Amino acid sequence: MRKTFDDLQRLQEILSKKYATEREILEIPKALETKKEILNRIKKTYVDKNHEFEAIKEEIKRLKHEMAEAERLREESETKMDVITTQREYEALDKEIRDASEREQRFRREIQKRERDLNEMLSSLERDEQMIKMQEGELSSESDRIQAQTSDKKSQLAALIEDEKKLTPDMEDEMLFKFQRIIRNKSGVGIVPVRSNVCSGCHMMLPAQFVNDIRGSENIQFCPYCSRILFWEEGVEQISESYEFDNGDMGGLAELVDENAELE
Repeated sequence: MRKTFDDLQRLQEILSKKYATEREILEIPKALETKKEILNRIKKTYVDKNHEFEAIKEEIKRLKHEMAEAERLREESETKMDVITTQREYEALDKEIRDASEREQRFRREIQKRERDLNEMLSSLERDEQMIKMQEGELSSESDRIQAQTSDKKSQLAALIEDEKKLTPDMEDEMLFKFQRIIRNKSGVGIVPVRSNVCSGCHMMLPAQFVNDIRGSENIQFCPYCSRILFWEEGVEQISESYEFDNGDMGGLAELVDENAELE
């Protein structure tokens, strides 16, 4: 039985590292996903700005056409001034010239404003282009780093799985399943000694007869409170101590029983 407990303790260390490595492999790409999201946001902003940039260019083109038309009408009206014969014609033509001049100046001011907007937008687009290039470079470097890191972690995981296989062939499937679940759910600790009639995993006082069964039995015994496998620690002085119960450890065995029932 001592060998079984020794094997379980070695398996506990392997499983703890295995599950930690699996979590690390899942976590590694998250940094890359964050950088991808940032890059995609910058690119979307760049596309939106570029559409606005093109719209401003079209608006300037339209305004210049309108200004040229107002200028043509003004010049045409000014030419007619040489042939008018009445005061009424003069007043009407003078109004046309003033209206055309006002439209021409209004269009010119609007063009100047939109050209300033266009220059600012161009500067913003250039900054975004530089940011996109920088982010793409960082993303490429991060992708290479993550690929190498993931490959290394997968190699470590494969080695741990091989070590696990060496220890598990002679273990009962049901006991092994429970033990694996305990390791996952109990912070990597699935087998603990009994000390002073107390489970050193959850610090609950165990019934005296149950402790005697653990000490003399050739069967695997699970803590009724936290589900961990228990063993009698030989060579350690068993002194009664005061322990506090950790509520977080309760219910573990019940959960395992429910899971087994669902599997069946």
